[in-house]
Amino acid sequence: MDPTLARTVDRPLFLAEYADAWLEGRELKPRTRAHYRQLLDTRILPAFGEKELAAITPVDVRLWHAGMDARKPTIRAHAYALLRTIFTTAVADDLVTSNPCRIRGGGATKRAKAIRPATLAELESLTAAMPTRLQPMVLLAAWCALRFGELAELRRGDVDLKRATLRIRRGVVRVDSEVIIGTPKSVAGVRDVAIPPHLMPTLERHLAEHVAPGRDALVFPAADGRNMSPNSLYWHYYPARRAAGRPDLRFHDLRHTGAVLAASTGATLAELMARLGHSTPAAAMKYQHAAADRDRAIADALSALVAPQRTV
Repeated sequence: MDPTLARTVDRPLFLAEYADAWLEGRELKPRTRAHYRQLLDTRILPAFGEKELAAITPVDVRLWHAGMDARKPTIRAHAYALLRTIFTTAVADDLVTSNPCRIRGGGATKRAKAIRPATLAELESLTAAMPTRLQPMVLLAAWCALRFGELAELRRGDVDLKRATLRIRRGVVRVDSEVIIGTPKSVAGVRDVAIPPHLMPTLERHLAEHVAPGRDALVFPAADGRNMSPNSLYWHYYPARRAAGRPDLRFHDLRHTGAVLAASTGATLAELMARLGHSTPAAAMKYQHAAADRDRAIADALSALVAPQRTV
């Protein structure tokens, strides 16, 4: 929102008007903008759109929050966090004296189900069940912890075979059927990712057999040569994960798998952040915790080997 608007508006502002201006003035990724728009249209504006900003009270917000579907905790948390952020700007614009969003933890949500990383054996089975041209996509998603959008926009010129490095400079997303190519999810997402040596023969063979010549050729194109859509991948990925005995394993969970593998090598928090393209330590720390948990499980399993025997 134009910072001068608060000084020029000489009448009460309704939330719908202010929220639209707030959204219009933000620099957001296309998918984030679409997500905010949906939250406004389906969750926030039906309750508060026709109310004046200054008339919305903490009680109003608390009742609204309590009335949202508890079976959708993520949507509820996102909607509350968005409303709180909009009011934070309204406070800064001197339109309201205080933020009515005061629910402790209202914008946070716990993962409904813990992600179980793929084991090396499961990853091997999953890869083998995929078509040959998509096998390196699965391997890079796991071992290099790449996002689908980064893989779908990866081009021959981004692959440095001499340095065994991937240059992640772009990503592709789909918003309302529109294909949008832009920078990665965050500023930290622009990064170079070292390729584990054991993947190099497979990647070199893939480039030779399945990728068109030229620096701009997509490494994992769709059948029509354009950016692959998630559905095109899932057509093959879903049967493959069932064959691997992991019908619960989402493609994005391969990135989680790669992050835990990296953490298990003893990588520091800063190193994990750089490899994964994370802007905040909190995002990377969870993988260190997962690796530590796995190490404890390994230690317990080692003790189980000698359990029947009497130890000194």
